Amino acid sequence: QVQLVESGGGLVQAGDSLRLSCTASGRTSSSWSMAWFRQPPGKAREFVAVITWSGGSTYYADSVKGRFAISRDSAKNTVYLQMNSLKPEDTAVYYCAARSGLAVTSTGSYNYWGQGTQVTVSS
Repeated sequence: QVQLVESGGGLVQAGDSLRLSCTASGRTSSSWSMAWFRQPPGKAREFVAVITWSGGSTYYADSVKGRFAISRDSAKNTVYLQMNSLKPEDTAVYYCAARSGLAVTSTGSYNYWGQGTQVTVSS
C-alpha cells in the first residue's frame, strides 16, 4: 500500500504563486510515476502534470504549461507542484496520484490518491 499526503493549498490572489507538496509513504519504487490532478467546482477531475520517479521526465496539461512546474525529491519521497501566475480558473481541489509504470494522463490509470488540498485564486 502507498499513502499520499498533500499540503500547501490556500487562498491567493491572481498572479500569486503557491507550491504544493505530496509526500509518499509505503511501497514505492523508481518505476513509479507521480501526478497532479485537479477538480474545479462542479467539474470533472482533470490532469495537470506528471513526473517519472526515475528520470524526472515531465508532461503538462496545455492549460498550465509555462506556469506550473512539477519536480521530485527522491530522498524525501516528495513531489512538488510549483504554481506561478495563478488565475481564477486554477481554483480547484488538487490531488496527488501515483501509479506503478509509465507516466500517463488518465485519471483511471492511477491506483493511489491523496485526500486533496484546496487552492482558491481570487480575481
